Amino acid sequence: MESGKEGSGAGVAYALGAYTLWGITPIYWKLTNWVPADELLAPRVLWTALLMLGVLAVARRSGELRWALAPGQGLWTSLAAALLLGFNWLIFIYAVQTERLIHASLGYYINPLVSVVLGLVVLRERLTRLQGLAVGMAVLGVIWLVVETGVLPWISLLLAVSFALYGLIHKLSPKPPRAGLALEMWLLTPLAIGYWLWLALQGKAVLVEEPAAGQLLIAVSALVSAAPLLCFHAATRRLPLVSVGMFQYLAPTVTLLLALFLYAEPFQPAHLAAFAFVWAGLVCFAVDALRTGQRQRDPALPLGGESG
Repeated sequence: MESGKEGSGAGVAYALGAYTLWGITPIYWKLTNWVPADELLAPRVLWTALLMLGVLAVARRSGELRWALAPGQGLWTSLAAALLLGFNWLIFIYAVQTERLIHASLGYYINPLVSVVLGLVVLRERLTRLQGLAVGMAVLGVIWLVVETGVLPWISLLLAVSFALYGLIHKLSPKPPRAGLALEMWLLTPLAIGYWLWLALQGKAVLVEEPAAGQLLIAVSALVSAAPLLCFHAATRRLPLVSVGMFQYLAPTVTLLLALFLYAEPFQPAHLAAFAFVWAGLVCFAVDALRTGQRQRDPALPLGGESG
């Protein structure tokens, strides 16, 4: 058993690891961009499903998966979560492949604010003044971007909304996180394999003739998917959730830095203004979370990072 100080130190390390890994995942997806995003999703789901079975077996938590499959444990809810996560993964990979990492970063900055709105609408929670101000600033940022560029940042919005809905389902679900993720992957697996077989029959599957080295690189997607989530869950066991929440802005920041300095994506004045609005809102959100954390251990919704 870890002491309080050692546990906190390990918790910080796990939190840094989780959000840094989420932030740098675009590097991996760039390496695999010869495979279309929709086809890439199929092996990612399958390999992650197999990896999570191994994780549960090593942790001696296989019983959690059997419990999650028992009648009355919300199998349809898990399927909805699985579809949302798969959709989120698809959009993120597409954003990487089409050089729209800036939009992906914006989406994950907005994500916690969308979660606040879901808490208001679905859970009937009350918005504090600072939360209301934070949401308002984010909305202004998106409106500014639309007006200045004439283009709706649909990638940002879809990433933010899909992952916020995924978080909401997990907030309402009693399933342990590891078993929940394993179940979601196995629910997606038949759909993923079926879609890939359809691509193969149409002669559109790139992976059919891929050599062993390429197949191995694709298999690594399981680690890319599961490692940050496992680090995140390890962090939440060792740190107050409000503390873990302060790390969640690291992932989109790392992604944004990659977009600007490694991949040289164009960053227009309209983007800077939109990000400035969102960052101002996040400062309000963070201050409110710190205040709330002094009175209440758990935030309204599970903390997010990048799911990509």
